[in-house]
Amino acid sequence: MTETKPSQSLQSDKSDMTQDGWVRLAPAWARGYLILARMDRPIGTWLLFWPCVWAVLLATPVELGQPRYDLILLFALGAIVMRGAGCTYNDIVDRDFDAKVARTAQRPIPAGDVTVRQAWVFLGLQLLVGLIVLLQLDTTTVALGIASLVLVLTYPFMKRITYWPQAWLGLTFNWGALMGWTAITGSLAWPAVALYAAGFFWTLGYDTVYAHQDKEDDELIGVKSTALALGKQTLPFVIAMYALTIVLIAVAIGLTGFSWSTGALLSATAFHFTWQAATLDSDDAANCLTRFRSNRDAGLLIAIAILISKF
Repeated sequence: MTETKPSQSLQSDKSDMTQDGWVRLAPAWARGYLILARMDRPIGTWLLFWPCVWAVLLATPVELGQPRYDLILLFALGAIVMRGAGCTYNDIVDRDFDAKVARTAQRPIPAGDVTVRQAWVFLGLQLLVGLIVLLQLDTTTVALGIASLVLVLTYPFMKRITYWPQAWLGLTFNWGALMGWTAITGSLAWPAVALYAAGFFWTLGYDTVYAHQDKEDDELIGVKSTALALGKQTLPFVIAMYALTIVLIAVAIGLTGFSWSTGALLSATAFHFTWQAATLDSDDAANCLTRFRSNRDAGLLIAIAILISKF
């Protein structure tokens, strides 16, 4: 078999795998696993976590006088573990693609720091911990959590067959909005659906921005994305996705019986999205990464808006 070299459109110093920060303090044998689970880069955990928090806050009866911190903690643990499991699985499936792109060629599997067999064992351990966390919830939420595995297991293959893998990610990453609601109420309702839809469009926006980092390499190796599908139409698309996010969050708040004027509390989020759009340069990878990561703050602003509207 001939060796496949990373593409030259991204230089080796653009690798997204570094051992800076706290990971370098871990034992040498553990670093590959920590990086495989992206413990060094928590942005994905935040983006998985926030829809859960939105739902828990919105579904909690106001007479309780405070959020259900116990559930929020469980969802935080679940987000850490399952985001790590998702990254591990994704890297197993995408190991041949990753070896061809300079940004991903130093990830633990293509770099040889973790073997495929070791990665499978590590994935199994993460899923076991995730199951233990999930079983602390009610039966309906457990069933929803298990059902989400269909989306998780199929997501890595979407970029091979459609230019809209970001849509599949949106369906996957925001499942916690449904689970957070049922963890409080025991059943689904329209506010949860509105939150889920809001998260879906939010993900379509921020992950399209993220995908622009890899568009040259994706095109060379045959991987599809919304960045390639939209091209110069990315900016109006992202603006539309973020606008739908704001509208649907306001709808979700309104459907819980609180004044629709509470939607005004989302103005800070709207300003944040406006900043992202106004300063976005889709041809600058560093610019795209910064705006993508800033969605951690957008999720927090939405959580604050829901919190203020309820307590």
